[in-house]
Amino acid sequence: MKQFSKNIILLLVTSFFIISCEQESNLEPEGLWELSTPVIELPENNQSFVLDQITPNETITFSWLAAESSVGFGVSYQVSIHETSDTNFSKPLYEFSSASNGKDLTAIISYQKIDEILSYAGYPANQESEIIWSVKANSLSKSTRVSSIIKIKRFENEIIPNQLFLSGSATEDNGNLEDAIKLKRLTDANGNLSNIHEVYTSLKAGGTFEFYSENSVPSLQYGGKNAAIEKAGNPITAELDGTYRIKINLDNNTYELLKIDYFGMVGNPISGGWGGDESLNYIGQGIWQNSVNLVNTGGFVFRANGDWAYLIKRIVGSENTVILENDAASQGVSFEDIPSNETGKFIVTLNLNSNGYFYTFERDNTIINPITAPNSLFLFENGSMIKEFSKDGDSFQLDEFIPMQASTSYTLNSLADGSGESYSIASSLANSNTPNGDKVSDDVLLLENSNASFTLNSDRSLKLYFDFNAAKLTWTYYNLKLFHWNDWDTRDELVMTYVHPNTYKITTNLISNYDMKFISPWDLDFGSDTPNSLSGNLINGGGSNIINITEDGSYEVTIELENNFNSGTYLFEKQ
Repeated sequence: MKQFSKNIILLLVTSFFIISCEQESNLEPEGLWELSTPVIELPENNQSFVLDQITPNETITFSWLAAESSVGFGVSYQVSIHETSDTNFSKPLYEFSSASNGKDLTAIISYQKIDEILSYAGYPANQESEIIWSVKANSLSKSTRVSSIIKIKRFENEIIPNQLFLSGSATEDNGNLEDAIKLKRLTDANGNLSNIHEVYTSLKAGGTFEFYSENSVPSLQYGGKNAAIEKAGNPITAELDGTYRIKINLDNNTYELLKIDYFGMVGNPISGGWGGDESLNYIGQGIWQNSVNLVNTGGFVFRANGDWAYLIKRIVGSENTVILENDAASQGVSFEDIPSNETGKFIVTLNLNSNGYFYTFERDNTIINPITAPNSLFLFENGSMIKEFSKDGDSFQLDEFIPMQASTSYTLNSLADGSGESYSIASSLANSNTPNGDKVSDDVLLLENSNASFTLNSDRSLKLYFDFNAAKLTWTYYNLKLFHWNDWDTRDELVMTYVHPNTYKITTNLISNYDMKFISPWDLDFGSDTPNSLSGNLINGGGSNIINITEDGSYEVTIELENNFNSGTYLFEKQ
């Protein structure tokens, strides 16, 4: 019985060895079999095709005779399209398999698809171009390829994409196309989607950017220069750091950049009203935001760069959708001032990206501990007391402007000799995102028990208001302009430069017999009781238009104001 078992085991082992050897002999070693090359049937070499835009679903057929494995292994096929310079077939413009998972000996492509492929690659519309097509046979790890030249005349009209993305080293995506910034597609006057796209975003000087039809490749790519875009053109170089509105028009192949130094909130709800300007901070992705103290209800607008030519208002009939006033007519919508029924401290957000143009208010619940107000408050300049403020409950103010300098240090104390309770602030004064606004104002945190001195960002004449209950100091200054006009609607508003103390200057060309006034719209409006003289008195809210230039030319104009900003003097000197 034991001998029988040994014989059986020996037979099984021998049989397994014989079967294994037979199976292994059927598997040819890697280099001992061949794969032939497929033979092209259609299209013929150098055959020409004219793509008809009227029949975009017509097709081009590629066909070939089969490649064969010398030992009968299965073969699959892949068709690819290349530029004629791609002689090693390493950068296909497009690849696709034949039908039946690559087993068929034919493959088709529509006019629409091949026109799109060639457009993506930068071939011009309505022109004939040479390209290479190839078929690659694959069997296990072996492959063979055959290729041929064909000539394609693209559709008469260029493809116009219905979406655009911005990417490049200058952009917020840092050149990562997957994170490209989508542009907003605008509507036309009839409310239909147009071929105009725009984006609000930041750019880095020296970097480059391009526009793409997809946030991946292949896609249509647009570069250009000098405000003209070009498909497959060179990337555009950003000249200056900053935030921009970038608008691209695919109908006339142009682009434009508007630098946005800041967006401000102007109107009834803010301190300063329509003469104020509460700036919002750019936080990225087309969004501006800041905490704003709304002191009144009523209408307001958002304004770019302190310029009344760039106002953002609410679309009539919407809840919080906004539009640039200048674009409303071309986009077929009407607009209105933005209403507000809120008071108090709110996070105000202006969203201008492809998700939509809208604003939001969110109550700011940041807790600031009040400071016990002293009985008196004094301002010191380089250790010397210069001003005493008037108390009203928990607040202090002075009904005049204080000429202050950036080169000087300032302190606060509850006693005139500086021996009382000391106070300071958390940041410098006159530091604003909107330094060139008509009326510039901001809040800084008030600090208790601090001997630290503080400074100004620049020389300014400031009005100061201390609110100890809110632990803040509000500062305000004005920029003044020389209004110069023959026709009020086409007036020149010439910005003057502040010079310490309480002085504003400008050197500019003036025209004889033009009317003039010194204005900061619309809180300050200086006329004169000596309007025909080259020097004289100024009166805020009174006096006549100044008409004192009898000879065209360049003049240095100087005004000096009293601390109350209600009166002063002027001087015109011909250069």
